[in-house]
Amino acid sequence: MSFEVELKFAVADLADIRHRLLQAGVQWAGQVCQADHYFAHPARDFAQTDEALRIRQSDDQTLVTYKGPKIDATTKTRREIELPLPDGKTVADDWQRLLDALGFTPVACVRKQRQKGTLVWQQTTVVIALDDVDGVGQYVELELEADEESLDAARHQILSLAEHLGLSDAERRSYLEMFLERRSSREPC
Repeated sequence: MSFEVELKFAVADLADIRHRLLQAGVQWAGQVCQADHYFAHPARDFAQTDEALRIRQSDDQTLVTYKGPKIDATTKTRREIELPLPDGKTVADDWQRLLDALGFTPVACVRKQRQKGTLVWQQTTVVIALDDVDGVGQYVELELEADEESLDAARHQILSLAEHLGLSDAERRSYLEMFLERRSSREPC
């Protein structure tokens, strides 16, 4: 079973964290625009079960992703199943129609600009993302994939890298949760 081990931090200045990451040896890939379309399950409340189902449209690919509940109190470690979808302009729409036919309903679309990179830390490649999320803010994410045997080591590595970069006060809420909280706080009573 594959797990995503992640830490996310709000940052006031993406340029500053970009500089710290360069000093640590990050190798940047390109920037992409991503639109994450989230869906509600017809029979259970994902907000209560801490799960998510989304279709991600990106500049270069479309993915369908299931995220299970977080399994620890420090990092955002959770089971993740992510499947690439075929290329094509209508693929995401076709999947949305399928989910609709199965009783899933759209919740929200979270849009962001993301710069991805990789950084070797303690002999492991960590995926780095600098995100500017519409209506939510700017964040840096540190992420590793791990199996059950390497889960504790992966958590330690992510926490160690965050400390090295001077990052504190990890954000455990998802972008969707923060987006929905901010959207509801702006709605009149």
